[in-house]
Amino acid sequence: MPAGYSVPVHNQLFRGLVRPLFRGLFHLLSPVTITGRANVPTQGSYLIAINHVSTYDPPFAVAFWPTAPEAVGAIEIWTRPGQSQLARLYGGIQVHRGEYDRQLLETMISALRAGRPLLIAPEGGRSHTPGLRRGLPGVAYVADKAQVPVVPVGVIGTTRDYIERALRGKRPPLELRIGPPLRLPPVAGHGAPRRSALQDNTDLLMRHLADLLPKEYRGVYAAAPIEVS
Repeated sequence: MPAGYSVPVHNQLFRGLVRPLFRGLFHLLSPVTITGRANVPTQGSYLIAINHVSTYDPPFAVAFWPTAPEAVGAIEIWTRPGQSQLARLYGGIQVHRGEYDRQLLETMISALRAGRPLLIAPEGGRSHTPGLRRGLPGVAYVADKAQVPVVPVGVIGTTRDYIERALRGKRPPLELRIGPPLRLPPVAGHGAPRRSALQDNTDLLMRHLADLLPKEYRGVYAAAPIEVS
């Protein structure tokens, strides 16, 4: 890997152990369907853009992805009992939600330039309801700077009450729908025009993501063109 980003050995070892463990756990609790595996790039780095309903989305996507991706997560995860231990052992890129963090963006770009796939939730946090919120332009900024495609991935079934229903023996179905890689249009200019172009690219990505989801999951992207303030 180029200098600037590397995965510590202990994180690599833990990923090799925990991903099959989580796959087994999800299979035990639910019928699992994965579609679109052929859309996963076999060469080069790329972004994985998922919808984010609950805390179960990232572990589900990470567990069933063909290779262990890097993951972006809110810094609060590293302080919550249970979640913090998993986050530290797996490793990841910490984000301060609601704040502009240039160093964070540079770390994400560095990971991609080092050849790593990177999982991100463009909504910037959990929606708590299945409906998509408007995506934030950071994902388009990173894709443009790193010159990588974005793979939209629809996560279905990981609602807030998932584990409660699963432990009651309901076996709620889970599904991962992997869409074709998307090359976002190049972004030029400065200031407001550039910010507008990045948001347009993000909305384009989110519409592709919405197309992978059931109607009740599409939220503000249920219609095209979208009209959000």
